Amino acid sequence: MLQKKLILFCCVFASLNQCVKAQNTTDTTDLMDRLEIETTNSTTEYAAATFKTSRLINGHTIETLGKAVLDVKISHRFGTLNNGAYQLFGLDNATMRMGLDFGITNNLMVGIGRSTYQKTFDAFFKVKILRQSSGKKKMPVSISYVPTIAIRTLDWGDSINKYPFSSRVSYTHQLIIARKFSEALSLQIMPTFIHRNLSPLIAEPNDLLAIGIGGRQKLTKRTSFNLEYYYMLPGYKIKGTTNSLSVGFDIETGGHVFQLHFTNTRAMTEKNFISETTGKWQKGDILFGFNISRVFNIGKKKS
Repeated sequence: MLQKKLILFCCVFASLNQCVKAQNTTDTTDLMDRLEIETTNSTTEYAAATFKTSRLINGHTIETLGKAVLDVKISHRFGTLNNGAYQLFGLDNATMRMGLDFGITNNLMVGIGRSTYQKTFDAFFKVKILRQSSGKKKMPVSISYVPTIAIRTLDWGDSINKYPFSSRVSYTHQLIIARKFSEALSLQIMPTFIHRNLSPLIAEPNDLLAIGIGGRQKLTKRTSFNLEYYYMLPGYKIKGTTNSLSVGFDIETGGHVFQLHFTNTRAMTEKNFISETTGKWQKGDILFGFNISRVFNIGKKKS
């Protein structure tokens, strides 16, 4: 009888011990969950590397350079593929732009460049207004503002008109709104306003409006597929022009980023490639091109 009581007592004690352990485990798990939620809600996490560089293909991305970072950019656009084998499918012809971009702060950068297309000089600054974030401070998108000035220095040719210097100048204002949906997918939309001091035809407006869309889909850790399209709004499209459409790939190799792409525009400044593109994809007016980006940190390293 005593032996049976001892066995019964041991069984009851073991059951109670397991219940206590289970209760303690549940309480500990709940506590850790609550602490994790409280920590997440008390800190702010910002989206990083929405795009790989400050340029998508022809146009800007949401990204700005870091403070004291210098970015040297060399861009080429060859001739159209429908030129055939005699022109080596466009490789015999080339348009080039060289540019220097510099990060003044982590949210403000400036840049200058010179393109062989219409011998154009351009300058811009880009400021990041909002950053996508989660946690204590929630912001669903990032927003940057980019104003650009472009100056055409190509001679007017045999024109009998004596245009003033101001006729060579144009201005572009862009608001870039982007969201990083995942580590692989990022999209942005670019409302754009263009002002031309000189309109070649009286019937054409000096002020133009366009909407751009762009995106990046990562393929591997160091490569991605990119797309960029600019749509000229009805009533603002210049006669004889088409909308700019470009597709390409980014390849990162250490401090370099190579961007290979196909596009229907030869120009590489906003006013030109957004509003003056004439190439048609369906007719083979497709140009192969590339951008090379090399960054240098010229600031003092922190100990």
